Order: sequence, then C-alpha cells, then structure tokens
Amino acid sequence: MIKLNVNGKKLDFDGDENTPLLWALREQLGLTGTKYGCGIAECGACTVHIDGQAVRSCVYPIAALEGSEEITTIEGLSKDGSHPVQQAWTELDIPQCGYCQAGMIMAVSALLKENPNATDQDIDDTITNICRCGTFARVRKGIHLAKKKA
Repeated sequence: MIKLNVNGKKLDFDGDENTPLLWALREQLGLTGTKYGCGIAECGACTVHIDGQAVRSCVYPIAALEGSEEITTIEGLSKDGSHPVQQAWTELDIPQCGYCQAGMIMAVSALLKENPNATDQDIDDTITNICRCGTFARVRKGIHLAKKKA
C-alpha cells in the first residue's frame, strides 16, 4: 500500500509499485482528467504537478511517490476553473479538440508559477507539449493573457 497526497487528499494505492502514476490516477483513483497520449513522456498529455513541478506521469513510477509529495492533477488545479490559465484558455477558446489541453494547462501553470514573466523564449524552452490540432499560436497568446490575470 502506497500513501499518496493527491489534490490535497490522502489516498492509498494498492497495486504494483512499478505502475506509472498516470494509470494509478486514472484507473485506481478515478481521476480521468489526466490523459494518456504516447506512453513515453514525449507528448505531455499526462502532465501533472509533483510538488509544483510539471511531470509527465506516464513514465513516473508510483513507488517514487511514497511520502509527502503533493500531486496535483487538472481536477485539483482549481475547484471552479478560476485558475488564471484556465480563465485565459476559456476566454480565448484555445483548445480545438481539447484532448491535450489538461496536460498543456498543467505545464503552463507550472511555468508561470516558477516564472510569472515568462518570455516567448521561456515558453519555447519549457512548453514542449504536443497539440495535434496545432493550436500553438493560441496557446502562446493564452500564456501571455494568463500572466496578466495572475
């Protein structure tokens, strides 16, 4: 049994300790906002925060989380969509299909928490999530809007 702190709640994971965090979140804990994309940490659809840092959960073994780490999923970013990144995404209608957007929002929110004045170069260097619909120009615009809302 592995003790987890997910979205401010203490939860138990009873399963193989080599299970990737993504599958523990989705299948055992019912938090399906985090998406499976590639399974090799390339696309970013599975991005969550571990102690405030953006992490690709599809390759992060659950055993590495035993202890006090705070895991935040898209469900825990805000209770009502009031996070500045979520507000910007809604205001600018950023997603097209939306599949990658939970991971994108988590990556962007971690970037802006660490670097509230992120430049275009910072965005290019940090936000490596893949959007198959190609909404990258809207994502960049949304990041700059979220900076103003924070």
